[in-house]
Amino acid sequence: MPSLKDLRTRIRSVKSTQKITSAMKMVAASRLRRAQEAAEAARPYAERMNRMLSSLAGRMAGQPGAHPLLAGTGKDDVHFLLVLTSDRGLAGGFNASILRDARRRIRELLRQGKTVKILTVGRKGRDILRRDNARHIIESRTDVGRRGVRFAEAREIAERVLALYEAGEFDVCTVIYNRFKSAMTQVVTALQLVPFAPEAAAAPDVAGAVYEFEPDEEEILKKLLPNNIAVQLFTALLENGASEQGARMTAMDNATRNAGEMIDRLTVNYNRTRQAVITKELIEIISGAEAL
Repeated sequence: MPSLKDLRTRIRSVKSTQKITSAMKMVAASRLRRAQEAAEAARPYAERMNRMLSSLAGRMAGQPGAHPLLAGTGKDDVHFLLVLTSDRGLAGGFNASILRDARRRIRELLRQGKTVKILTVGRKGRDILRRDNARHIIESRTDVGRRGVRFAEAREIAERVLALYEAGEFDVCTVIYNRFKSAMTQVVTALQLVPFAPEAAAAPDVAGAVYEFEPDEEEILKKLLPNNIAVQLFTALLENGASEQGARMTAMDNATRNAGEMIDRLTVNYNRTRQAVITKELIEIISGAEAL
């Protein structure tokens, strides 16, 4: 049975932890508001660009001389995975859900005889994937979005992807991240970047309208397809940032409540132990007085 001193020390320790988790919850809530606004603001542009490229890609499908980012290499042998995680922990299941999906995909691809290459963004993804997939990791990035996600960071990663593709290093590129839905819900999403995958149901032309493009479709795709990779990566990083803060706020809120419940239980245990000690001392005093 723990002594009164041990119980007091434990209560003080849990109270200190509760203050830390409460402060982290407030910081995450403040950052979440900004991150959520940024992610929601970026969605319409990325979705509209994807729809427009899907429409253009549908027109160019099957035509000779299609852009390499649209036509692909004609093979499906080498898969390049971009795994977006965070640099810090204490975010609930945010990183675990992404890495669980990434590991599942890696196992499936290897079982099918494919070659897998990985680029990790974030220390957590790098450290965990190194345990059993170190040979597949070709590059790691950290501190991305540390002071807010910037388009320049997404463009830098996109240029690296394009350079590897032009060098023939992979056939298919997929980014894995968490799409923000709410502070309590994040959806693991796998988006194929290369070759460009048109939407299954692109918006039909209104009343059979015929559009003329200036410049032509090939020129538009030549400009927009590389830029689309940067835009989609930027959106994924923003969604990941909002998901991380939402998961951290929820995790710290749960930790704060659990600490409060633990303090209550320890306090009750402390009071009972203290009462038992007082009762024992009184009994000893009374017994001694009667003996005299």
